[in-house]
Formats: sequence, structure tokens, C-alpha cells
Amino acid sequence: MPYSGPIEDRLAIRELLEAYADAVTRCDAEAWGATWADDAEWSLPDYPEIGITRGHEAIVAMWIEAMKSYPGIMFEAWPGSIEVDGDSAVMRSYTSEVYDQDGNTLRDRGVYEDTCIKVDGKWLFKSRSFINIHRQCAPRGC
Repeated sequence: MPYSGPIEDRLAIRELLEAYADAVTRCDAEAWGATWADDAEWSLPDYPEIGITRGHEAIVAMWIEAMKSYPGIMFEAWPGSIEVDGDSAVMRSYTSEVYDQDGNTLRDRGVYEDTCIKVDGKWLFKSRSFINIHRQCAPRGC
């Protein structure tokens, strides 16, 4: 079943995802970093030059550097499934990003396979693995 477990936890996990997306759009490293567990792992297999980043501090530092390449980004995310089992959960989520780069406007769509954990009553990302689904590139402003 794509959605299972207590509704309160599923709502909190959805809000975690929405807070993540909001922080990306606002380029707010503190708010974005607050969505990750201390011992988290972020995997970007479509970007072998980045690969897997482990640990909260390393993940946030990598994100701050990467965001320099995504000026004016608009980032949206929504869940495709959330399955809660006690203080852990798995979620599949989809993303849509629009940003300008090198004179072009890019529109990326992708999917995350996530694990989340509840720490002191708060849901956090334990691991995220991102795969690109589609990229559209057009002259800037089109």
C-alpha cells in the first residue's frame, strides 16, 4: 500500500518534505539542514562527481556549494508514497525544479527514495537517493 501507518506521522513526514522544498526555494541552508538527521546519507547516483555524502555537516556544506549553480531556483516536491513503521518510514517523492543556468532555463523532474526517522518526536531524513527522470532546456525566459 503506498500510504500506511498513522495519519499524524504521514502528515508530519509530508510537512518535512514541504519544509525541505521551501528551504531549497528560499536558499535557506539552516532550514534545509534542519530536515536531516545527524548521521544522514545523501546519494546522487546521476552525479558521479558527487556520489554519496554522509553526515549532517558534510551534507549541508555540499548543498551550500551546489546551490551556487542554481540561482533563482523554484523547487517543488510531493510524495508518491509514505509507509510508516514505528519511528521509521520510507517515502518515494517526486520533484520539479526550474532554474536559469548558462543562459538557459532548465526544468528538471526527478524522484527521491527516502528513509525517515523520528528523533525526539520530530521526523528527519535519514537517507535520500535522487534519480533524474526528465530534463528540459530552453533559451532563458522561454
